[in-house]
Amino acid sequence: MIKALNIVTKTGTELQGALFKAAHATTVLIAITGVHGNFYSNPFYVNIGKTLMAAGIDFIYAQTRDAFNQVVSLNHLTGKKELVGSWSEQFDDANEDIAAYLSYAEENQYQHIILGGHSLGANKVIYYLANHADVNVTKFLLLSPANLKRLTDMVSLSERNIIQKQIAAGNSNQLLPFELFGWLPCTAKTADQWLNSGILDNVHSDLRADFSQIERIRLSGAMVIGTLDTFTYGDPIKYLKTINAHFLSHAENDLVFIQKTGHTYQNKDQKLANEILKLIKNWSLGGN
Repeated sequence: MIKALNIVTKTGTELQGALFKAAHATTVLIAITGVHGNFYSNPFYVNIGKTLMAAGIDFIYAQTRDAFNQVVSLNHLTGKKELVGSWSEQFDDANEDIAAYLSYAEENQYQHIILGGHSLGANKVIYYLANHADVNVTKFLLLSPANLKRLTDMVSLSERNIIQKQIAAGNSNQLLPFELFGWLPCTAKTADQWLNSGILDNVHSDLRADFSQIERIRLSGAMVIGTLDTFTYGDPIKYLKTINAHFLSHAENDLVFIQKTGHTYQNKDQKLANEILKLIKNWSLGGN
């Protein structure tokens, strides 16, 4: 059974997701979406959900505030409509979004909760786990964690100047006159976070970069990446191994490389789903 989920955060924002519900499941995988990482742009979520559901494992497709650029939503605390989306995302809201989905899983009394995320969603999972040592999560699953420097390198000096001038003029909550990275319409305040906030800038290709969030995570789990992923400066395998080296659990973690596909697993949707199911079975976390 597949059903819509309407999850409400502690500040009243409604997040729309989906539950792929198996009969008598004791394990659930929560997949935190990345920026614009919805069903339409990332159809692999359907493959994952149906594959796990058939194997007796529940799957939650967990949209966060940036799954779409702009969505009109009803705030359940204020009773007023609000316009949420990547256009005005505040990175420090990530913990609140994840906590809402975890609360749902806990209320439904799953024995095992796997907290996963794709792209920027993986970075959000890292941020959450780094700051919540006693969370009720059994394993993590990071799909294509996003190297933000690969994106921010694309922002020109003139664009950076426009962002700072708009903030200095008191217009930080107004849309920029250009799309950040060439595809993201957003406010100056949101753009400044992409460029200067360390909140989600937690995975890197550079060995000398700051991996302190990774180093605080106590859980073990798995990371998955396509061997053509362009966020990695040309070497996805080295990229994932560099990240893994900073986990306390590096010797226990599983690294999975999906051949001949990129950041969103184009044409390898079912291969990705099969690999995730294999991981969960190897962890002996339920299912048929």
